Amino acid sequence: MNIAIIGYGTMGNLAFEQAKKRGHTICAVIDPFSSGATAKGISKESMGNAEVAIEFSAPSVAVENARKVAATGCNHIMATTGWYEHMDEMKAIIRKSGTGFLWASNFSIGVNMFFRIVSSAAKIADKVDSYDVFSYELHHNRKQDSPSGTARSIAQILIANISRKKTIVEDKLNRKIAPDELHVASIRGGDIPGTHVVAFDSTADSIELKHTARNRNGFALGSVLAAEWVKGKTGFFTIDQMMDEVLGRE
Repeated sequence: MNIAIIGYGTMGNLAFEQAKKRGHTICAVIDPFSSGATAKGISKESMGNAEVAIEFSAPSVAVENARKVAATGCNHIMATTGWYEHMDEMKAIIRKSGTGFLWASNFSIGVNMFFRIVSSAAKIADKVDSYDVFSYELHHNRKQDSPSGTARSIAQILIANISRKKTIVEDKLNRKIAPDELHVASIRGGDIPGTHVVAFDSTADSIELKHTARNRNGFALGSVLAAEWVKGKTGFFTIDQMMDEVLGRE
């Protein structure tokens, strides 16, 4: 199919290469700063004959970019994180346009497997209240949001499945944590592609679940697989719906 890449930084470049490997045509590369882009802005003309756009940009432009892509009639994979406070606005844009839109906090197939593993573990931990739970993540020093969208998704999974945890705390704690609070910590440094840890800890022992990305190729490949899935579809989707088809419904 014909794909447009929006945002031509590290991830946009990797999505470009993964799409080519899978036999797709890159008909547009849109980035206001990259010398490798075919256009600086999103328009009917600059998108060419793209059937799906894959976006790795910045949180501050995600909603406006979605509005512009929807106006062209093109379907959209939103791989940018950090815009989720505008979820209702994004849904309204897609509903009005009648296009297809799929978002995820992380497009790695491995991470989405990890989400489901964490969900199963949380349901077990919910029945054993001697185990406390916490989560932390590590990312490279260029990442623009903290905690990561993936860490927030993990936190929501834990809160949804462990009844004794009610509130997510993302900030530094200068006090004793309350029993119903879930602490989610972040570290930024170096060139770490992404590491996420969930721990269930008791006085007797500790259980850790960990996902470590070796590189960023998995994120890029997942975005292309999502583009293949959303082609020709109408509506507002999450990667969970795609994973239901990949893994089968529970």
